[in-house]
Amino acid sequence: MFDQSYMERLKIWHDFRNQLETSENPMEETIEFWNKAPLYAIATDPYDKESWPDPWTMIANNEYCNFLKILAIFYTLQLTDRFSQSRFEIHIVLDEQESSLKYLLFVDNSAIGYYYDKSIDTNELPTLQCQIRYNE
Repeated sequence: MFDQSYMERLKIWHDFRNQLETSENPMEETIEFWNKAPLYAIATDPYDKESWPDPWTMIANNEYCNFLKILAIFYTLQLTDRFSQSRFEIHIVLDEQESSLKYLLFVDNSAIGYYYDKSIDTNELPTLQCQIRYNE
């Protein structure tokens, strides 16, 4: 998808979201989809919500950092009927054990972003120090 024109990327993303409506593993498929995106060092300021691109601008820019991949997963799931009533939160957390910042997306009782290839139950997360939380 990421080497296609803007209009083609929009169509692929639209078709993918439709496919999620009946998927057996929609979160894992969404993670896998966005893990294929080209990775840039910093594409937006995760601490400044006003700087976050809307989904269509994000697809147009086609440049993704680790934070924008979490935002892309959020937009993808939120724009489906299946997850339209779900509760979403984006957290920037400090993993003291690894001495690193992580961007997490909470969808109801699942967390995305702690592991790069799967969602996990929020009860399985280690103790993390939340730096900032955004409720969506």
